[in-house]
Amino acid sequence: MTIIDVADVWKIFGDQPERARTMVAQGAGRDEIQRATGSLVAVGGVSFAVERGETFVVMGLSGSGKSTLIRCLSRLIEPTSGAIQLCGHDLLALDDDGLRELRRRQIAMVFQHFGLFPHRRVLDNIAYGLEVQGVPKAERYQRASALLERVGLRGWGDHFPQQLSGGMQQRVGLARALAVEPEVLFFDEPFSALDPLIRADMQDELLHLQSQLQRTLVFITHDFAEALKLADRIAIMRDGVFVQVGTPTEILTSPADDYVRAFTKDAPKTKVLTAGALMQPLPEVALFAQQARVSASTTLEELLPRLLASPEPLLVVDTADEAVGVLSGLDVSRILRRDGAG
Repeated sequence: MTIIDVADVWKIFGDQPERARTMVAQGAGRDEIQRATGSLVAVGGVSFAVERGETFVVMGLSGSGKSTLIRCLSRLIEPTSGAIQLCGHDLLALDDDGLRELRRRQIAMVFQHFGLFPHRRVLDNIAYGLEVQGVPKAERYQRASALLERVGLRGWGDHFPQQLSGGMQQRVGLARALAVEPEVLFFDEPFSALDPLIRADMQDELLHLQSQLQRTLVFITHDFAEALKLADRIAIMRDGVFVQVGTPTEILTSPADDYVRAFTKDAPKTKVLTAGALMQPLPEVALFAQQARVSASTTLEELLPRLLASPEPLLVVDTADEAVGVLSGLDVSRILRRDGAG
């Protein structure tokens, strides 16, 4: 089920948006348009859809337009034009009351800077959205306490945010977003200010929570490794437009152009690509009784010793142990040779 549907969304900062759009249609670049019109095309006609429960990651370098896009999706800024369907609502048609109600009950945002109330205890920060909804005090504290434990902060509810580390504060921010049980969560580079080890821990925490809760996530990052780790699909953005949209495997194995290829060059391919992604179809006639089996979800990092040791292709099986394909060393050699294995 599609829960976010974005059609031809533009955000142009400046006084000449129509002239800027005309220049885009004529092939002018962002810098040329800005010099000629004084207008910045931050988002240029982006269209995409996100399914319920999907983690959709928008990845791009600084200035690519990714943070502007997510702010358009939540209407923290107004798009110049386009259409956005969000949780069954025509987002751009909502009045202030409708938008406020949507934000209270169906969407939540987690920012890079934690945005916690310094004068409120951790438990009160988590329960804030429930307080706005009018949830009775006892119930909101019960739900906030359960979330505090879920994000690994049991016993910290009576502390104030300044008493917590950066990673702990971000956990509080995540718990606060989850407290209202939103259908959609928007993340705007939430982990980029954290130290590498804490960042990796938060990524793992988010993956764990998503496996349990199955929310719809739109996640903004400039880190390709983070995108590969978290995403069901990745959109790579440059100068306000999507250069390529696909699964991590599709992006790694078939980069659309040199811009995308530059990101994939040093990516940890063996940690991301799986047997299922690179297997070949089952032959029409084959005997599988003696053939070594491997799960379709097994990564190449785990597979390589077995591929090197086996003269015969490996049989790839699904979660029901049904054969779905075959994989040999030749099937993966082109990926490992191109740009290095990572």
